[in-house]
Amino acid sequence: QRTVAALLAVAGVFLVPAVASAHISVAGPGFANTTQEIVFDVGHGCAGADTYSVKVEIPSVVTGVRPMRSDFGKVSVETNAAEDVIAITWQKDDAELHARDIGYYKLSVRLKVPNQPFTTLYFPTHQTCKASDGTLTTTHWIGTPENSGGAEPPEPAPALQEVPARKAGWNKFTVPVDVPDLSLYF
Repeated sequence: QRTVAALLAVAGVFLVPAVASAHISVAGPGFANTTQEIVFDVGHGCAGADTYSVKVEIPSVVTGVRPMRSDFGKVSVETNAAEDVIAITWQKDDAELHARDIGYYKLSVRLKVPNQPFTTLYFPTHQTCKASDGTLTTTHWIGTPENSGGAEPPEPAPALQEVPARKAGWNKFTVPVDVPDLSLYF
């Protein structure tokens, strides 16, 4: 029970900063060396304008990338010479744009998380909004711990906290004797 509580506390510490600071965020943790669906939450547009397109850069250590269709708009992928997906863009049709910023969007991707538990994957993201007069505004969500310094640090990139893969029974271990300090083993 202590182990589960400790893992939940650690996960909470990892997740709170990403959710609290980023306006485009990744929902939930990533499980090491597994294929899973992750969701990018787009909480708002830009300065009162609706979100028109979202481009997510894919870290090179992430493989098996397959974007899911969305009600948001058309999805396209960008690949490198080796045919690895390096970016995904969702774009709304002009007819689907709202006159003002009233939308909340979820954009899903199925991918294989690398086997690097207790690390963070950053997905630099570019959000373009389109006002009713046609004016485009782009916010670059590209800030990471490595580039967060300077007089005007960049907006925080969506971050996926990576935890060990779940295995059947991994959190159901019964200790046969009273062990006062489980940190010796976990």
